[in-house]
Amino acid sequence: MDIHTPRLLVVDDEPDIRRLISEILEDEGYEVTMAENAATARQLKTATNPNLILLDIWMPDTDGITLLKEWVAEDTLTCPVVMMSGHGSVESAVEATRLGAYDYLEKPLSMAKLLLIVERALEAGYLQCESAGHRQTPAVDIEPVGKSAAVARTKDQLKRLAQHEARVLFVGEAGVGKELYARFLHNNGLHRDGPFIDVAVGSISPENSAVEFFGKECAGKIYPGLLERAHKGTLFLGEIAGMDKETQLRLLSALESSSFLRVGGSEAVRVDVRVAASTRISLDEEVKSGRFRQDLYYLLNEVTMEIPPLRSHSEDVPALLGFYVDYFVNQDKLAFRRFSMAAQNFLRNYGWRGNVRELKNLVQRLMILGVGEDIELDEVKSALGTVMGEMGGGASVPDFFNLPLKEARDHFEKAYLEYHFERTGGSVAKLSAAVGMERTHLYRKLHSLNIKL
Repeated sequence: MDIHTPRLLVVDDEPDIRRLISEILEDEGYEVTMAENAATARQLKTATNPNLILLDIWMPDTDGITLLKEWVAEDTLTCPVVMMSGHGSVESAVEATRLGAYDYLEKPLSMAKLLLIVERALEAGYLQCESAGHRQTPAVDIEPVGKSAAVARTKDQLKRLAQHEARVLFVGEAGVGKELYARFLHNNGLHRDGPFIDVAVGSISPENSAVEFFGKECAGKIYPGLLERAHKGTLFLGEIAGMDKETQLRLLSALESSSFLRVGGSEAVRVDVRVAASTRISLDEEVKSGRFRQDLYYLLNEVTMEIPPLRSHSEDVPALLGFYVDYFVNQDKLAFRRFSMAAQNFLRNYGWRGNVRELKNLVQRLMILGVGEDIELDEVKSALGTVMGEMGGGASVPDFFNLPLKEARDHFEKAYLEYHFERTGGSVAKLSAAVGMERTHLYRKLHSLNIKL
């Protein structure tokens, strides 16, 4: 197991529950150790040094609340704890969060909620380590590619905006690169040395929004929220129209005063944050329909930046193809391939309904599944689905059929979701309906497969 694989300790006296949770988490790539009682949990906690503990409240020897109190009192709790409770013990689980537990799960367990809370709890644990002196490796920054008048004009406007504190709302179709342009704004601005925090707004459930945005204090420990993590930097709110009304009100208050209270805290936290947001749908219509607060809309929309669709600057397609070939060679160590002139000319006239994201995904598929240094026109057409039935009944199976099951499944899921994402115009709500997956689970899946929103 890779040393960077998160280690989870599952403590529950019911064998079926332990087995079910373990199988699900291991299938998601986590390293899982199981304990059937408090005594075993104590031993395994010391032996495995887990990154997260899932702890049942009712156990035959020592209950989970007592065990949590013991670890807090001994100051040996170096990772987040998520409590698991039956219907009759929810009050105890809430009490556990006051003692220092990150959150609680109610039985019978929702698998989507389990995976979401595990991911969030692990992130909170890593942030706590960062605040103790550890640093994350910065993400690779990519500048918008292209020399067309549209791209040059947008970059020039953003460079000028970057010298001021005005909040910018990025507007454009799915896949045009709104987050990328927001990073460009950040990298050229007054907050360039600070963090760039990117959040898919629709993935935050209303019940968790306060903790997600403002953090929390419990048992003398601080779990910073998004605003605090973005201090002296930029907070990018992706697809802001997906924010629920209660969170809109809380965020409005925090942005107006540049301060907030952590959940469970009593002292105001002041932050210096540049906030940028994006939307693919008309916020004017959302305001008229009452789904989005007008005052928050005006606060976030001090300047509107429209990011053009790729079809409006198709002269940048060859440069983008070359850029992403180099990107996947350097980042994913894929074999170099080049697009023939005929393939490039065809792609310059292609519709690009999924914009730059669709182009990037196409390059990745051709580099993973293709053979030979040259990418010819027929291969491009086949990959785009415009040539049907040319591979007869004796065609070989896809390359990923020869991979281990989990890797093959990842390849299939990525291609499947990208296909439907482009068909639904980049709408997560429509994608959720099309593939039959709960939105919170879908956001986690898109993130894990590195499918950008």
